Amino acid sequence: MTATTADLSMNETPYPPPPAIAALITADTHRLHRYPSNTVAPLIGALAGRLGVPAGQVLVGPGSAGLIQHLIQSLGPARTDVIVPALSFEAYPLLVANAGARPVPVAMAGLDQDLDATAAAITGNTRCVLLCNPNNPTGTALRRDALHRFLDRVPPDVPVILDEAYREFVTDPDVPDGVELARGRDNVCVTRTFSKAYGLAALRIGYAVAPQHLAGPARMTGAVFFPNTFAQNAALACLDAAVEAEVTARCTAVTGERDRLTSELTARGIPVAGSQANFVWLPLGDGADAFTARCAEAGILVRGYPGVGVRVTVGTTADNDRLLSTVAAAVPR
Repeated sequence: MTATTADLSMNETPYPPPPAIAALITADTHRLHRYPSNTVAPLIGALAGRLGVPAGQVLVGPGSAGLIQHLIQSLGPARTDVIVPALSFEAYPLLVANAGARPVPVAMAGLDQDLDATAAAITGNTRCVLLCNPNNPTGTALRRDALHRFLDRVPPDVPVILDEAYREFVTDPDVPDGVELARGRDNVCVTRTFSKAYGLAALRIGYAVAPQHLAGPARMTGAVFFPNTFAQNAALACLDAAVEAEVTARCTAVTGERDRLTSELTARGIPVAGSQANFVWLPLGDGADAFTARCAEAGILVRGYPGVGVRVTVGTTADNDRLLSTVAAAVPR
């Protein structure tokens, strides 16, 4: 990748960390010889207060992906199957396998996760169900009533993990907050990350909210002295009101650009899924490879899924304009 390459392939925020966070990390370098907190108590306490849940229900770990693996691993080994959407985060099968389980993919209902088929796939050997909301790579989201109906059908001894890595980019009020959705349910876990909206991808830190009987075993599967000091302190600082306001403003800018990309691409006849994340999904089928190659020729990296579609991260306004210009040259109005 060169200095002129626009990388729209990784679902990263186009913004660097807020200045207060960058300054905090620099100021902490004199403590590199000290181990990080093994309890992560300040961050857990702050998250619990912000989310309105007991501290015993909050887990902190190496991004939402790492926490998903911890949760799945802590539920085994008696049951081996983990139900996952067929077109979702590509790391899920690896996380499931690393946790000593077997992924059971459920076909999509078009571009959406099929909740009816997911419920029907649950058996006595199901360790848990994993859903992504909004879904990566399609950007589509499950709505409140549909999720409640689904959760009502899931046996109480089968945990459901809701991966909400892109929650901060949701603009549809009918897409539920997973933490609120989980209140009063003893089998729902929610994972989130500081990698996306907060711009801490390099630090690998996220959090989960789970019923205490599930949170305890999951906490025991994590490595000691992890996350590192920089990650813990940066995540804690992200919960400051001023930083939260800055992040919210950035998310608003990203979702505005997301809607602009959707409108402009649709106007040129490019199919675009309705996204609630910081990326758009182009269900191009057999045309996915050609689109990905054309972007690469123009110095734009996108995430191609051969024969299925292309995921394009919402970048800076300049990067998005560059993508649209590339499309315009290939597909006149």
